[in-house]
Amino acid sequence: MKDVLKRYSISTLGLIFVALGVGLSIKSNLGIAPPSCPPTIFNLKWTGISVGTFVWMLNLSFIVIQLILLGKKFRAEDLMQIPSAFAFGYLCDGAIWLFNSLEAPATDYFVQILLILAAVLMTAIGIKLEVVGKGWILAGDRLTAVISDLSKWKFSNIKIAFDIILVAGSAIFGLIVFSNPAGNGSTFVIREGTLIMAVFTGLCMKLTDPIIDRLFK
Repeated sequence: MKDVLKRYSISTLGLIFVALGVGLSIKSNLGIAPPSCPPTIFNLKWTGISVGTFVWMLNLSFIVIQLILLGKKFRAEDLMQIPSAFAFGYLCDGAIWLFNSLEAPATDYFVQILLILAAVLMTAIGIKLEVVGKGWILAGDRLTAVISDLSKWKFSNIKIAFDIILVAGSAIFGLIVFSNPAGNGSTFVIREGTLIMAVFTGLCMKLTDPIIDRLFK
């Protein structure tokens, strides 16, 4: 029981860090990480529904896709993705609310870059903590792993394709609804920050992972 509590506490800390990364990237107004693009651009259209709510709705749809793909191979433990979806969604809302206490949104480009780099750092730490804790797993990551296992393609290649689909889908939605693939004209969901988040998070983890490994040895 102590081991379970320890693992889920570390994983929850990881979710908090990733959620802080989401909040910082949205605050930067320079683009956000691919997995957060659909919930954020949906929120620009339907403002009455929070980003976090769209986050868990999207994650639940990923779980349904897993169920369809796996059929009877869908494991009971995979159902733990459901509470993690709700937890992460509301943590994202909490992070967004927290950073709304700052002057919003950032307009100075140097400040925007600093915010997006801080988002990269938070996300890198959070992902590693999730891995170390071996507790919660986000549905998007699990779906990527399922597709990789079924197709026998490399996880990294599936992850890249998955991110491209999420960004492309968000851009198409933005183009249809706002006549702007990047956002609604004042709030930007897809910009250079999206590419920075996609590329530099992995690079940042090469620096932060050894530190976290030592802390949680």
